[in-house]
Amino acid sequence: QDVKNVIIWGNHSSTQFPDASNAVVKVGGAEKPVPAALNDDAYLKSTFVSTVQKRGAAVIAARKMSSALSAAKAASDHMRDWFLGTGDRWVSMGVVSDGSYGTPRDIVYSFPVTVSNG
Repeated sequence: QDVKNVIIWGNHSSTQFPDASNAVVKVGGAEKPVPAALNDDAYLKSTFVSTVQKRGAAVIAARKMSSALSAAKAASDHMRDWFLGTGDRWVSMGVVSDGSYGTPRDIVYSFPVTVSNG
């Protein structure tokens, strides 16, 4: 995988917010922070965000069918990470909030996590 540790805040579709501020990309065999590799903060704060938010609708429009298979693949990947761990990759999972990142306590919220020991 060439890009890792992109955080997805929020729910799905237009209510999600992709955050690449801590993401890394492999370029020429070396890992580099995504913001430095792109050197385009305006893109990361606008076009990138709206493209990710509209991805589900774009898949449906392009395939002219349901995005259920995409959702099933995401669920499968989620279970794999939950049971087998994520290594050094971050993933976004629904977790009961302890108030981190300014979220209200005791709600399920999408947070960046690593999973180890299943």
